[in-house]
Amino acid sequence: AEKQSALLRLLNLTSTIKMFLSHLQFNSLRSFSRRVIPVRSMTILSRKSGEEHKKENYSSRMKLTGRPVSPHVTIYSFPITALSSIAIRVTGVALSFGCFGLGAIELAGGGGTAAGVMEIIGNSGVLISSSAKFCVAFPCIYHYLGAVRHYVWDKYPEHTLTTEQTKQASYALMGSSVVISGLMIFI
Repeated sequence: AEKQSALLRLLNLTSTIKMFLSHLQFNSLRSFSRRVIPVRSMTILSRKSGEEHKKENYSSRMKLTGRPVSPHVTIYSFPITALSSIAIRVTGVALSFGCFGLGAIELAGGGGTAAGVMEIIGNSGVLISSSAKFCVAFPCIYHYLGAVRHYVWDKYPEHTLTTEQTKQASYALMGSSVVISGLMIFI
């Protein structure tokens, strides 16, 4: 009896291996595993509804129901931490374009051209020169203070990475950047 059960197990194992090798030629490993280990698939009420479901894509189905595709930008509110992180990236891009612009002006106009452009902007009146100073100072300060914030988060995660603390740090980053940039106008 033991020899027969051992022989049956061996035959079962060899037939499983043969089935596995034949499936490697024609199907994926996933389909093989589903035959060996049965998995319940999604229940479809009828063959017709399953065919209709395959024909429609997600956006068109949501349009028919009148619901927006989730999460929709008009109803989803980003957390302040996400907004401040996005702003750090945006200010980094702005700084890159600013440096590229200054370099392009210098290359196109020769040495000292960028300084001449800055002098013209500075002599254009208080409103224009103050706005220009703020537009240059804010990305520099915000990006720098954002880097400091991330350094502190990386150095002391157990003390600074709670939801409330990251929220407070984001508000502090935004507020201090605006205040310091505003003060830079007077320099």
